Amino acid sequence: MAQPLVKKDDDRDDEEYSPFLGIEKGAVLQEARVFNDPQLDPRRCSQVITKLLYLLNQGETFTKIEATEVFFAVTKLFQSRDIGLRRMVYLMIKELSPSADEVIIVTSSLMKDMTSKTDMYRANAIRVLCRITDGTLLTQIERYLKQAIVDKNPVVASAALVSGIHLLETTPEIVKRWSNEVQEAVQSRAALVQFHALALLHQIRQNDRLAVSKLVTSLTRGTVRSPLAQCLLIRYTTQVIREAATTQTGDRPFYDFLESCLRHKAEMVIFEAARAITELNGVTNRELTPAITVLQLFLSSSKPVLRFAAVRTLNKVAMTHPMAVTNCNIDMESLISDQNRSIATLAITTLLKTGNESSVDRLMKQITNFMSDIADEFKIVVVEAIRSLCLKFPLKYRSLMNFLSNILREEGGFEYKKAIVDSIVILIRDIPDAKENGLLHLCEFIEDCEFTYLSTQILHFLGTEGPKTSDPSKYIRYIYNRVHLENATVRAAAVSTLAKFGAMVDALKVRDRATLYLNTVGSDGEVIETDKVVKDFLFGSLDIPLANIETSLKNYEPAEQPFDINSVPKEVKTQPLAEKKAPGKKPAGLGAPPSGPPSTVDAYEKLLSSIPEFSDFGKLFKSSAPVELTEAETEYAVNVVKHIFDRHVVFQYNCTNTIPEQLLENVTVIVDASEAEEFAEVASKPLRSLPYDSPGQIFGAFEKPEGVPAVGKFSNMLRFIVKEVDPTTGDVEDDGVEDEYQLEDLEVVAADYVMKVGVSNFRNAWESIGPDFERVDEYGLGPRESLAEAVSAVISLLGMQPCEGTEVVANNSRSHTCLLSGVFIGNVKVLVRLQFGIDGPKEVAMKLAVRSEDDNVSDMIHEIVASG
Repeated sequence: MAQPLVKKDDDRDDEEYSPFLGIEKGAVLQEARVFNDPQLDPRRCSQVITKLLYLLNQGETFTKIEATEVFFAVTKLFQSRDIGLRRMVYLMIKELSPSADEVIIVTSSLMKDMTSKTDMYRANAIRVLCRITDGTLLTQIERYLKQAIVDKNPVVASAALVSGIHLLETTPEIVKRWSNEVQEAVQSRAALVQFHALALLHQIRQNDRLAVSKLVTSLTRGTVRSPLAQCLLIRYTTQVIREAATTQTGDRPFYDFLESCLRHKAEMVIFEAARAITELNGVTNRELTPAITVLQLFLSSSKPVLRFAAVRTLNKVAMTHPMAVTNCNIDMESLISDQNRSIATLAITTLLKTGNESSVDRLMKQITNFMSDIADEFKIVVVEAIRSLCLKFPLKYRSLMNFLSNILREEGGFEYKKAIVDSIVILIRDIPDAKENGLLHLCEFIEDCEFTYLSTQILHFLGTEGPKTSDPSKYIRYIYNRVHLENATVRAAAVSTLAKFGAMVDALKVRDRATLYLNTVGSDGEVIETDKVVKDFLFGSLDIPLANIETSLKNYEPAEQPFDINSVPKEVKTQPLAEKKAPGKKPAGLGAPPSGPPSTVDAYEKLLSSIPEFSDFGKLFKSSAPVELTEAETEYAVNVVKHIFDRHVVFQYNCTNTIPEQLLENVTVIVDASEAEEFAEVASKPLRSLPYDSPGQIFGAFEKPEGVPAVGKFSNMLRFIVKEVDPTTGDVEDDGVEDEYQLEDLEVVAADYVMKVGVSNFRNAWESIGPDFERVDEYGLGPRESLAEAVSAVISLLGMQPCEGTEVVANNSRSHTCLLSGVFIGNVKVLVRLQFGIDGPKEVAMKLAVRSEDDNVSDMIHEIVASG
């Protein structure tokens, strides 16, 4: 039985509904018995026929017996005089397609209807008879069909003509005898009759090129009034033009007719003529101009179908005649924001084909906002257009390659991602300057690629192109990671690629690494007994960032004492030395950055050790990222860096005066530590002068219990003397006014006592610490927006370094494991294993396992989580 029609709600707008959803064939066949009732109910019978038609159109098959029973039952409905029911009967007979012996049953009824005085009966009976009869019966009714073709009622005439179009495929010899009647119907004033008559007449003559040419010649003189027929005539004219172009030279025949159609009243005729002109072989710019002009007018039409038709046609023209479409670029730019995404996509791709080199950057900005609103199939079209544009303007490869790289990291299906990768590969091969940039983009993509096929294809391509670059070693890390972090197929491709690098590049570290490992591993795969230092180097956990080692080695000056690796800062740097700045302002950091590439820790340590008040604080453990204490675009820009020592915390306030008419003197920060009971102020260093746009630093030092992760909140007030300055001369007034400026509060949190230090192999590091000081507990994190948000919050709370990419949570994942490493104040190594799971609706539960070299530190990590 039919299910009730369900009202749509806001959450189910995309679903389709049908009042017949779920009906069963058997039940409907039982209902069909209503056709046999002595007193027919037309409305009920129409409903049952509708259900039968629904089943047939849904692909439901009826057995021979079922079809026969339904057919005979339906034929009984001819006795009803209800016009609506009769139309349903006609439809049912056509869909059932009865066999020859069954057709005889209804032939007499249909022939009777064909000569009826009711026009609706006549038209539908003609359609049904021509659909179910064979040539023998057709000969008997041919006379009636000829009369119907020239019938005064356009519905009857069209029914006969359409039937003739269908019959031409099965009994062409009979239909061809109707040429005179069809020719007469072409002159009909009824639009549909003229349209169907012209279509049938052309099909009758389509194998005779001369006859078609004569037909077109006679009709192009203005006898066709129907817009539909006019569109057909334009197509037939275009066909004649193409055929004539292969047999004669000189002026293009019938072109004047096509051009005259551009001035027709009907929009469909204008568009059909414009499209036909643009598709002519060898069309000249002079011939294109009027067609492009009307298409340009359609671009600003209020009707979406006209805008779509025009921009799609111009898109095709742009492939062969881009300069002819350039005049439409301004109109097409307005279509980028069109609500119809198909129109917007075509506009974008057309602009990419017709734009000049100077407009590329502007177009790319518009496309960036546009890409997130369209489906993958439209995105693929845009990607292919960008690839063509890059090949056209190779000097713009960098911005176009960066765009492709950015969208490669966004969400999308396999075909979309494959189109982007294919485009980057083509650009790398065809534009030599783009090779290294493009290869790096591909390397970055495979780190997060979810498609095995794409990963393997990229790796094979890297093996071919990577060794040919100026610095092949930069790609090794990406390839080497695939050996450890991917499935077997990708690992195999990565190993093959590494082998290609080793074979094709001389003096490459691949060979050195392979030699080292081969000498360390015996023929049976077991590790040879070497001293502990070598084993730790090969298989242990290097807890010092390579970038820090590189910087320290570059700054190392040869001396009697050898290089001490323990002197290298262990903190993983995520913040550059220059502090954040408001737009248009200079950085409120350490002033001019130090020359060379020293790390932030080195620079801060040198700065603090040069200040006598802080020289006896010992070794700097950690410096935080700058914390903004003022809003952007305020009179004074202030941020603070927290420097953590074993027994002290130093606040470095980086200040910038943004008012040209002021000079600040005797600048200091008044710190209220009433909400930080474990801290006591021991020293401060004010700033003598703070001119306009010249960064300066103020320092304050607080003592705290040794080795304890003390926390607290500090309120801050900027106090200074303001002196007026003449911006034109630079003269400063002698007298000043004392003033204050309230800053945001500052907090010292537990994460400030943990330094981000990565490990190269978390599992080895975890096992090497051992379970002696392991602490495990479970926590409920409460309702969260997502698992990813919960993971990010805990990482931020602990201030530790995520390992092996475990900070990334897969979409729709209900569980996740995150690995963290760091060094607690006092130089104590800490490793954390977090296991998250969704417990109930958006409720997140977490299991926290901590291993460290000190049981107190393990307990402190749990306390941080419990109190956070």
